[in-house]
Amino acid sequence: MAEPFRCAADAVERGDPLPGSASTFPAFLLLEHPGPWGVDALRDARLPDGLGAHLASAARGTGVRVLLARRHRGGPARTGGQDIPGHRVIAAHAGAGWAESTIVADLADVAALDLAALGAGVRPGWTPMTDPVLAVCTHGRHDACCAERGRPVAAALAAAHPDLTWEVSHVGGDRFAANLVVLPHGLYYGGLDPAGAVRVAAATLDGHVVLDHLRGRSRLPMPVQAAEVALRRRLGETRLDAVELRGHRRDGDLVTARFEVDGASYDVVVREGRSVPARLTCRAGRDSAAYTFETVSIT
Repeated sequence: MAEPFRCAADAVERGDPLPGSASTFPAFLLLEHPGPWGVDALRDARLPDGLGAHLASAARGTGVRVLLARRHRGGPARTGGQDIPGHRVIAAHAGAGWAESTIVADLADVAALDLAALGAGVRPGWTPMTDPVLAVCTHGRHDACCAERGRPVAAALAAAHPDLTWEVSHVGGDRFAANLVVLPHGLYYGGLDPAGAVRVAAATLDGHVVLDHLRGRSRLPMPVQAAEVALRRRLGETRLDAVELRGHRRDGDLVTARFEVDGASYDVVVREGRSVPARLTCRAGRDSAAYTFETVSIT
């Protein structure tokens, strides 16, 4: 019997590049829900009546990605190693660089949150978070690779950083599993194994990024994500906040992004293209082309 198709293995064989592949959302809302999540988490999970449809509608066009989240092996919310009652809710804004959390007794209470304001960077007024959130996609009903590759990564991170680690629903880019999103920075990492994920967590806590697995920052357009990674590679720059975007412009298929690093300005030009069509997810019924980004110049 033939082995089942797996999009992540196929992407590795093709050599699909990671930089420039992060989903483009400046803000995130995580709702603690142990599952099952179904294929479409907001539609299929057993949320309070009408909440999933409301959040899906309310988030549309706001720049907020709503994720369901759970502790590895389905444990309850924890603070300082102690279990707490209720459901943890986390709001984060990658552009503004903050995250806040609260506990609700009933997830239906989240319906009152103004997602347009969250997308615009307005804090909900909850408890500020000082530690990063390590969100690992393990949404196997959405894509088998996310569970098969994501759960071992979640287990390793949960063992090393139990209070920081969450399993989450679909984050985008199934073929790059295992995927990790670091909040509030909005950093997307892909192609991780357990040891690599632990290295990313350690680097994050030390104020650095790991370039080998960096897909990009969710608050930036995809070509600009690729440009930032290219510049970081050229400079050997891994400090988390050392590279600041000053602006970007498009001229046809060329995108120029200007960054500042330690007072020096750099223009990075990338050419946007399309890949040869391929089956990009395990559930895909047809081949599709992905975006590609070629570094033209760094000056």
